[in-house]
Amino acid sequence: MKFTLSWLHDHLDTNRSLEDICAALNKIGLEVEGVEDPGKTLAPFRTAKIISAEQHPNADRLRVCHVDAGKGFEDIQIVCGAPNACAGLITVLAPVGTYVPGSDITIKAGKIRGEQSNGMMCSSRELNLGDDHDGIMELPVDTPIGVSYAEYAQLNDPVIEIAITPNRGDALSIRNIARDLSVAGMGTLKPLKVPKIQAQFSSALSWNNQYEDACPWILGRTIRNVKNGPSPEWLQKRLRAVGIRPISCLVDITNYFAFDLGRPLHVYDLDRIAGKQLTICHGNGEKFLALDEKEYQVTDKDCVMIDEAGVQSLAGLMGGEKTGVSENTTDIFLECALFDPALIALSGRRHMIVTDARQRFERGVDQALLPDAIELATQMIIKLCGGQASDVVHAGQEPKWQRTATLHYNRLKDYGGLTVSENRVSEILTNLGFVIAEKNSEWIRVDVPSWRNDIAMSIKMAYNSKLDVVKKDKLLDSVRALEGEADLVEEILRIEGLDKIPACSMPLIQPVPSPALTTDQERSILCSRLLAAQGLIETVNFSFVDHEIAARLGEAPESLRLMNPISNDMDQLRPTPLASILPVMQRNITRGIGDIGLFETGPAFTRNQERLIAAGARYGHMQRQYDGKAPKVTLWDVKKDVLTVLDGLGISIDSLKTVGETPNYYHPGRSGRLSLGPKNILAYFGELHPSLVKEFGFDQAPMIFEIMLDTVIPKKITRKKAPVLSIFQPLKRDFAFVLKDGTPVEQLLQVVKQADRKYINSVELFDVYRGDKVQADHKSVAVQVTIQPNDRTLKDEEIEAISQKIIKEVARLLGGNLR
Repeated sequence: MKFTLSWLHDHLDTNRSLEDICAALNKIGLEVEGVEDPGKTLAPFRTAKIISAEQHPNADRLRVCHVDAGKGFEDIQIVCGAPNACAGLITVLAPVGTYVPGSDITIKAGKIRGEQSNGMMCSSRELNLGDDHDGIMELPVDTPIGVSYAEYAQLNDPVIEIAITPNRGDALSIRNIARDLSVAGMGTLKPLKVPKIQAQFSSALSWNNQYEDACPWILGRTIRNVKNGPSPEWLQKRLRAVGIRPISCLVDITNYFAFDLGRPLHVYDLDRIAGKQLTICHGNGEKFLALDEKEYQVTDKDCVMIDEAGVQSLAGLMGGEKTGVSENTTDIFLECALFDPALIALSGRRHMIVTDARQRFERGVDQALLPDAIELATQMIIKLCGGQASDVVHAGQEPKWQRTATLHYNRLKDYGGLTVSENRVSEILTNLGFVIAEKNSEWIRVDVPSWRNDIAMSIKMAYNSKLDVVKKDKLLDSVRALEGEADLVEEILRIEGLDKIPACSMPLIQPVPSPALTTDQERSILCSRLLAAQGLIETVNFSFVDHEIAARLGEAPESLRLMNPISNDMDQLRPTPLASILPVMQRNITRGIGDIGLFETGPAFTRNQERLIAAGARYGHMQRQYDGKAPKVTLWDVKKDVLTVLDGLGISIDSLKTVGETPNYYHPGRSGRLSLGPKNILAYFGELHPSLVKEFGFDQAPMIFEIMLDTVIPKKITRKKAPVLSIFQPLKRDFAFVLKDGTPVEQLLQVVKQADRKYINSVELFDVYRGDKVQADHKSVAVQVTIQPNDRTLKDEEIEAISQKIIKEVARLLGGNLR
């Protein structure tokens, strides 16, 4: 929320400094986000008069000007390219050393095409005062020379921006901000003088309210013979200062009241409305062109204003282009309505419309201000645009917003640690607009003002509910004791000063604090560290990816598609982190990073659940070895990454089973699945499918892996004990077995190791052969077996017995023969 200091003075009689006001705003909970002071920014700029303007001897489009900018700047030579630079013109000068905000440059003395130039004459855009840059600024002939342009143009009006919390919709009104400041001792709130406009005729338009749940109360008035031109300069300056582009006098007046009183308004061109009635009703799939020149299709959940020609406004959000006012408008219809906050919020989100009106309606506006607001707006329209006003037509009635809240004085000490006197409590609440209904030495009961929708809101909801009277009264009693009292405590504390609350220690609930991280978080962090130790680079991506990429790397159901994506290529919840990693890898490769390894630990989504997956990819070559060669990345490298993580997470690697069943985005013959049993799948690894290699534009296939961290649930992750080294020398024996071609090598490794668990320490594959030396449909698999005695040196016959066990087990379980 932005407002200027002079605008605040319209409602607050004060002589306090800008610094005092900002400090008070922070103190009462209206946090100041920034202060912009155009007077300081434009302080170096001066009014100046061009004495002479001669053609530049070396440039057709430049002039050599001599400028008078007052004392100390009587004769400055400036080279200027503006087409309107001529003798006698009064303009704005930026002397040497001046920072020009619109161009982001600092003026320096120098030569331009051989002629000395000691400053710059400025356009409106260079001063950030408009879009005009066709020439330098032209000031009136009676403008004094050599004075500060900021002071002359009355631009020394600071703009304050405050943060608004969702519950403080009343603070989207400059008058309500002034009220809070007055209570904080920053001045006196000026009375709001509401005129009574005499009706000159009956309104040509009336309301037909068919949707009272969405619009409980609405007022309107016809104003004839208006003249809609540019608004006066003072009004345009105020709107520009708060970030609103002036459009026309009628539109600017409605924007003015949105900030001044927090009261959104809308004006229709009466001659463009078909029929003599505007109907408030549900939408019905109609399309209409809005004032932002976009077409919207309304739904039956939206509240719309229609005439005989169709939808003319999306209630509380935006009017229609067809009935919008223009410079030719002479008769208007002024709308002042009250809308349901939840409906406005949902409609705005549905159509992705963000306006100042929506911002106020969805937080709740003053429910009793409508009659005063339409009178004040009518007064300003007649004053600035002329015309005559009709009577006020209405539909519905003022809702029953009235509610009370009770505060027990001792709650201030119990909840906030402050002791505040009874008189001070009464003074604060009265100045904030609350009306004292009843009080005694223990408590005070007040009527809540109409603009404070955040106070005892549940009480208001109870009044509007369909409960019977007895249940309603019981509900009111319980809510009043809880919510309303807490709200009043907050009001007293923020006005007294939150800085006055004494500091106190939190009670010691338990001697030993609970762990800061859950088991899942610990597992995820450990996994990331293990992968980083493997030389992979961690990436952090959004969980949203392009719908097409998601479909290629798993499922992309419409139920996981985003209705309001942050960009068109991030419209789907990803089925795997690979959907984020592979595009990142491709972008790095196109920028010359050819050897790369990436990983991410994050969520993945299916139709029914969210999973935690650590995924990664390698591309190009591994690190250069001692011999100067860098081996190409293979699937064994990513398998090593996976096994390292699983081993570090406490999984017994020897218990893992490897099969070739992998998702369809893996290469069907160059990938594998690691699992503990048939259902407990722990990881996938392998080569990216050739079709995806081509689609992503890779020159070679990346090696990819996924670790299902929510499936990896070891009983306990403990530090591994250092292995006990045997004093006896290990023995190594090589075996080559002929097996059927479809027999998994992993099965052979497990059978061999289990042949004698006492002495066989490890089994390693070192060769697989297929060819004319073995029979068709068979293969030769060579393994090295390490036999490690721990208690004594084995005899030859014992070693031979172990070898025979291995051969017999392979023959019995796999049908293999020793080659």
